[in-house]
Amino acid sequence: MDREVGALQYLTFTRPDISYAVQQVCLFMHDPREPHLSALKRILRYVRGTLSYGLQLYSSTTSSLVAYSDADWAGCPTTRRSTSGYCVFLGNNLLSWSSKRQFTLSRSSAEAEYRGVANAVAETCWLRNLLRELHTPLATATLVYCDNVSAVYLSSNPVQHQRTKHIEIDIHFVRDLVATGAIRVLHVPSRYQYADIFTKGLPTSLFDEFRTSLSVRSSPVQTVGEC
Repeated sequence: MDREVGALQYLTFTRPDISYAVQQVCLFMHDPREPHLSALKRILRYVRGTLSYGLQLYSSTTSSLVAYSDADWAGCPTTRRSTSGYCVFLGNNLLSWSSKRQFTLSRSSAEAEYRGVANAVAETCWLRNLLRELHTPLATATLVYCDNVSAVYLSSNPVQHQRTKHIEIDIHFVRDLVATGAIRVLHVPSRYQYADIFTKGLPTSLFDEFRTSLSVRSSPVQTVGEC
């Protein structure tokens, strides 16, 4: 099982649509049980049926940086830790993504979501610095979309609450960037929260729609003479 899961981890570099499923089986890679092996076989069947799929990149007239952040509160049935996920677009192209279980427990959905927002903001900061070093600095603020109203409110509300002290570092980190105008945290309806695909299992129709939104599509068939 270790070899198969390791190979799937490499595949997620070009197949973000399997990131969540692979992340889940990786949690049990060193002590697998029958359900984990069944999950691995299901992933392999899905990959076999979508061999022509891959991350597509296109020329884009826009250079804005947009991120979507989500978290599945207490989704792990054994540890009750949350899974955070984000995806970052540069123009119309998916540039970065992540599906990862949080290191600490979150006592509310707002806390789990805000930790996810902080992770997405940290990634966008790194990308903005990278683009600056490449002499293509961004002139507009990075938009970070979250479907949790409380987390969006915390990003700009200067009032501290007792319930937020345990995530104070994340709060100040995001808030300072919002105050400088580098980041804007906005609400997005769950129906359009593309980062859902990195935090939980989705119905087939919604999964297919989000997969397309991430530009994971089947490669066009080449004709004779093309290279």
